[in-house]
Amino acid sequence: MTVESGDGARAAGGAVVGTVRVNGVDVRYRAAGSGAAVVLVHGLGEDLGAWERQQEEVGGWRTYAYDLRGHGGSGLGAAEGSLGQLRDDLLGFLREVTGPAVCVGFSLGGTVVLAAAAAAPELVTGAVVFGTSTVVGKAAVEFYEERIALVRGGDRQRLAAAMRADTVAALYGTDGDAEAVTARRMAAIGDGRGYANAAAAMAGLRERPLTPELAAVRCPVVVVGAAQDTFCPRRAADIMLDGLKGAECEVTYEEIPGAGHLMNVERPAAVTARLTAALERVG
Repeated sequence: MTVESGDGARAAGGAVVGTVRVNGVDVRYRAAGSGAAVVLVHGLGEDLGAWERQQEEVGGWRTYAYDLRGHGGSGLGAAEGSLGQLRDDLLGFLREVTGPAVCVGFSLGGTVVLAAAAAAPELVTGAVVFGTSTVVGKAAVEFYEERIALVRGGDRQRLAAAMRADTVAALYGTDGDAEAVTARRMAAIGDGRGYANAAAAMAGLRERPLTPELAAVRCPVVVVGAAQDTFCPRRAADIMLDGLKGAECEVTYEEIPGAGHLMNVERPAAVTARLTAALERVG
């Protein structure tokens, strides 16, 4: 049974925007629709707004998008820079707000979802992950460390320039949306401390990959990649799929053509369609 808690207010389209206390942090979330619960977890440098179109278009489910700690309207709290803490935040949200649910994540959010599915099979009833990795290489660690240094240096202008460059690199064949997307992402990260915290969590995947833990996943999993994704290429999906071979669950791989890493920006209709189909498969 799904039980909503926390303070909520009506938003456009009948959605509810609320705040709930999870692991010592006030977490902002947006709930929309009706039906079984689905929890949506955004990527690095984003907030719950990344899922707005899906919350408006996916029918037959009660969707909940929340802000990761230090992103959007969520507090940072005693940040540890670890995937384990972000995983526990998701599990806390499930316990406090939705109960057992299908969990959907993009990029960092997908890694968080898979970590939660491995740690608490009783809470994650299905997993859908877009553009996700469970291990990172040396170049990725250097990338995250550079972004963390920009936050700590306090140079907002240089951080914005780096964010714009990252946005352009994550789009395929066009930078037409780069300015607007960068502005949204900069607003989502606020003072940048939550962004640095999440970047540190991803960097930690080099020394402590999530891949070995995937054998503990018990729910059905749909992995969705983007054909032109250079941040999480097909090789990243193959590593996940190999890790899931030892799991007692159904696993499916799908791919969205004509999109880079930010597939929800370039191909939002395709993401909605894939998500809808995936929910029918895992729900």
